[in-house]
This record gives sequence, C-alpha cells and structure tokens, in this order.
Amino acid sequence: MVEVEDVLSRLRRYPDVEAVNLYAVDAADRLMLDEAAAALAEAGDNRVAVIDDGYGALTLGAAATYDLRGLRVHQDLLTGELALAHNARAVGLGDRYTAYELGRPLLEDVRVVLWRLPRALSGLAETADAIARYAAPDVRVYAGGRDKYLTPAMNDVLAESFGSVRASRGRQKSRILLATEPKPVGEPQFPIRNRLDDRDLEVVAHGAAFSGSRLDIGTRFLLEYLGRMKPDARDAIDLGCGTGILAVALAKVRPGIRVTATDQSAAAVASTRATAAANEVAERVTVLRDDAMSSKADNSADLVLCNPPFHVGAAVHTGSAIKMFQQAGRVLRPGGELWTVYNTHLNYRGVMERLVGKTEVIGRNRKFTVTRSVRGLHDGG
Repeated sequence: MVEVEDVLSRLRRYPDVEAVNLYAVDAADRLMLDEAAAALAEAGDNRVAVIDDGYGALTLGAAATYDLRGLRVHQDLLTGELALAHNARAVGLGDRYTAYELGRPLLEDVRVVLWRLPRALSGLAETADAIARYAAPDVRVYAGGRDKYLTPAMNDVLAESFGSVRASRGRQKSRILLATEPKPVGEPQFPIRNRLDDRDLEVVAHGAAFSGSRLDIGTRFLLEYLGRMKPDARDAIDLGCGTGILAVALAKVRPGIRVTATDQSAAAVASTRATAAANEVAERVTVLRDDAMSSKADNSADLVLCNPPFHVGAAVHTGSAIKMFQQAGRVLRPGGELWTVYNTHLNYRGVMERLVGKTEVIGRNRKFTVTRSVRGLHDGG
C-alpha cells in the first residue's frame, strides 16, 4: 500500500500557478481525511465521491490510505483536474478514479463525499442539491475549508438540502462541516436565468460561475467600449468568459465576427453555452473549457477581451492574470488587440506592455481601468 504522507508530500499545483506562498495540500485537506477516516474505511470501492479537490490531496490521500478504487471526482476548475491527473500518475494511482461532470453519474448511490467548500454560496447550493438528489440516503458529506473562508451562511445553505449539519472542532485554522440526512428535493433551482433589460441580454448561470446571473461592474465597464474594439476583427476570444456576457454581447453587435469563449471552469462553460443559446447566437459562439486558451494556435485571433481574476483559490495572486496576458500575446495576430478591464490598484499596464504590446489606458472610473494593448507595437519600434 502506498504511504499517504509520501503521496501528499509529492503533490504539485502544476499546471496551475506555482509560487512559494501557494500550496498543493493544506491543513483543511488533512483534517478532512482524518475526520472522514471511519467512513472511508467502511465505504468500499465505487461509493466515494470527491468534489473540487484542489490538486488531488483528497482523492489520492483516500486512495492511498484505504486502498480505494472507483473514486468519482468532479472538479470545476480544469487546472485542478489536470493537476490531479499529473499527481496521480506521479504517485502511481492514476487508475483509482474517474472524472465526471456534476450530476447523477458522479453521485448516484455514493455513501461518502469529500468536498472542498466553494466560496460562492450559489455554487454551494447547486452542489448540495445534487448530492441530496442523487447520493445514498445514508450519505455522509465532509465539506471543509480554511476558517477564514467559512461563514455561518454556509451552514444555512447546507441545511436547505440536509437534515443535519454540524461543524467539527477546528484544527490549524481549518474546519469541517458534516452534513447527513439528505432532504427530499423538488425541481432543480439551477441554472438561474436573469434578463438584463438595459443590455438586451438574457444571462444563464450555474452556481459556481463567477458573478452568477448578474452583470459584474468590471464587465459592465468593458462593455461600454465594444464599439471601439478592432473594427476589422474576424476572430475574437472572450478569455475567462464566466457566464459569456462579453462573448454574447460582441456576437450580437458584430454579426460578422466569430467568437470563442474560453474558461477553465466547468460551470462557466455550461453557463456560457446556455447564455449563447438563450440569446440566439450559439452558432457563432464556440465555447471551450481550456486553461488560459492554451489550446488555441499562435497568431489565430484579432481581438481578445479579458476581465482577469485576481484571486488564485484563497490567495490574492496575480499569476493567473499574467498567464492570461502571456497567452494573449501568443494567440493574437500582429496588430491584434487585447482589451482588458482590471482593478486599478493592480496596475497591470506594464505587464501587458511587455507581454503583448503597446498598451494605453482607454477608460478609468473609481475602481476599474480599461486598457487596449496592440500586439507587436512597442514604443520606438
């Protein structure tokens, strides 16, 4: 049997951002494995599901400790899915699990769920409903995270789907919520639909999609400049598409343009597909689950729109945004444009100047800055 500490000590975040203050396993992972020990030992093969397992600590820790097989795994983020696969191969446990979308095949008759709690309550609600809907009646859900990201509202959301929700003792600034006794379920609440009358857009959002069915203020600001974006663009990319608002809005005002919407979140991809269909532009919006458009060819786009994240998991880190800018510089054709909106305090302009090309501030309000970077154009050359 593989030693669990040997497994956990070898985990990496790759291909996600790696830095000295970012870790592939933390105290919440270890606490969850300890709290669920008796349940995992009794569960048997094919009866354990793992949800949003950052980089594989829960999946591979459970497989190694209890020699479990047939683990069912769902990760919203593609980087986590790829990191788990990489780590599983590295420790010789690649045959112990199968990846699924959130739904019946992931959860049917499951007796134990290990779940890293999401920060969005809507994502929590959609997943809790799915567990209550499909898992075994005696399912035990171990939902954990770092204390600073747990809120009383999470207990309330879980209580909508489970008859019993109680918190574990804390350890190393981490805590587990144990949910049991799934309640009867009605019609699914997700995805949520919302009409944005001022934009003539219908937004469809799954729980884990950024900003839900609302129009976040950064995207709203960037939308003001749609008419000024590269007028002769034929191929455009909405990088980090969320619910697809930018991609769909661009497709509606520019009928001659082909739009690719890309995000590493499974919830975002499903939301964007539904949003495109609801606005009758699905035939012109291609949606990809991808890590910072890494699958797109060099010099293949004329226009990239980006509202980059500035949180990596629980840590404030600009690595994800820098990765997006690097990829934009690669994918844009010479003379192509990157239009970005970002929190002004992050001051990305110099980074974009270096990685993409000449960058100018097009707009600024109290919180956000909008810039245009032109591929291959630099001062003095």
